[in-house]
Amino acid sequence: MNQSAEIFVALQRLLPKHGLSRLIARAAESERPWLKDFLINRAIDAFDIDMQEAITDDLDYYPNFNSFFTRELKPGVRPIARAKRSLVSPADGAISQAGAINENRILQAKGIHYSVSRLLGNSETARAYENGSFATIYLSPKDYHRVHMPAAGKLLSSRYIPGDLFSVNDKTAQALPGLFARNERLVCEFESEQGQFALVFVGAMLVAGIETVWSGFETPGPGVVRDSDFSHQDLRFEKGEEIGRFRFGSTVILLFQKEQVDWEDSFKPLSAVQMGEKIGTCR
Repeated sequence: MNQSAEIFVALQRLLPKHGLSRLIARAAESERPWLKDFLINRAIDAFDIDMQEAITDDLDYYPNFNSFFTRELKPGVRPIARAKRSLVSPADGAISQAGAINENRILQAKGIHYSVSRLLGNSETARAYENGSFATIYLSPKDYHRVHMPAAGKLLSSRYIPGDLFSVNDKTAQALPGLFARNERLVCEFESEQGQFALVFVGAMLVAGIETVWSGFETPGPGVVRDSDFSHQDLRFEKGEEIGRFRFGSTVILLFQKEQVDWEDSFKPLSAVQMGEKIGTCR
């Protein structure tokens, strides 16, 4: 671990991360034209956001900063890989890590692992993914912030787990053990033709919220884990269909069962991915 990463994490420990995120959330929801235009323009400049891909580059179209940040893309900008057993990236971003789950352990960064049980908040649920496969995709502030299905499936359940709001960038991942199992997150489990898989929305510092198409905005609760059973509802989604969004940069983690997935050779740490591109093949 380098000294700059240690200092970066130490500073985050001192910050009132939930308070800052709530403050940012209020500003991001403001419909005052001067404020939302200021925030949007600063974000475009600071993060080099490509507005040519957005549904429109007319700032008047976006009532507030959040609507801009979770902007829709033009039709056809993110084609979905259609091969029958192909697995696609659920989001734009960069691969943090991907590979095999070692019994109950996932690689976070070089020399740092964390448990699937802690990530999912349930040891029984975690057993389904022992010796399976995982992928961690980091969404930076410049990326498209809607999350889509990596494969067709039916929603079985979700679990909202309150937690911290550390940054999820590479520097923090290399310096803070158990980062993704510490932060606020929403665990979603799906049933597919190839078996069961999980998609985890991981919150982060300044993330103003996690939102899904079936439940809307996930309102944070003080230390309260919320389990929701959707198995008796017919909530089915096609590969590439939108299922949720982040209101700022964050991370998506995919978990697949043993012998369920083969990753593409190009799907390696630090490589960039776009939503809809093939990242693996279901066996």
